[in-house]
Amino acid sequence: MKKYIILSLTALFSLGMLNSCSDKEAEEVQEEEVELKTEKKEFTGELPELSVYNLPSNWTNQNGEDIQLEDLKGDVVVAVMIYTTCKAACPRLVADVRRIYDKVSDKANKQVKYVFVSIDPDTDTPERMKEFAKENEMDSDQWVFLRGDIDDTREFAAVLAVSYKRISPLDFSHSNIISVFDQEGVLVHQKEGLGVDDSETIEVIEKLAM
Repeated sequence: MKKYIILSLTALFSLGMLNSCSDKEAEEVQEEEVELKTEKKEFTGELPELSVYNLPSNWTNQNGEDIQLEDLKGDVVVAVMIYTTCKAACPRLVADVRRIYDKVSDKANKQVKYVFVSIDPDTDTPERMKEFAKENEMDSDQWVFLRGDIDDTREFAAVLAVSYKRISPLDFSHSNIISVFDQEGVLVHQKEGLGVDDSETIEVIEKLAM
């Protein structure tokens, strides 16, 4: 089941653009988008076959709590993959997510979790992630920072079609993709790039959450 989910979602949503978290990476990239039918869903308890919540991965959040992805079910999830020591692209990606949060209505935001998954779990300890959350004023319950082991991180990246690799002891190259999951954990929308138009992403979130 897990292998099928990863292969299926990778085929559906592969965007393939690899950007280095360096000065070159921070340049504007071509905007790409994948969007499926979106509508608000009431969680029934039975997960769809392509739900990311079927992955039996284990994670630790910024509060040091052990969770599974399934613990996020019932909320719309806006997910990105970053690492907290990144100095170029990641701060811009975080700012893009913050801008989306600010533009989404207060009513809809009550049904949304904004999730940052680390691609550098060795460095991004719960303490470091919590510090990063505070630095970026993302320390309310709506903001979730996760770290997992290397295998679980790679699996989740495959579902999001996020490519990343270490290019130096302190630096990674990686895709810059914002993904939206519905309340059942099905990937319904993606936007790739830095500083790109976020109007359709906001529209998708509003439709799912309202």
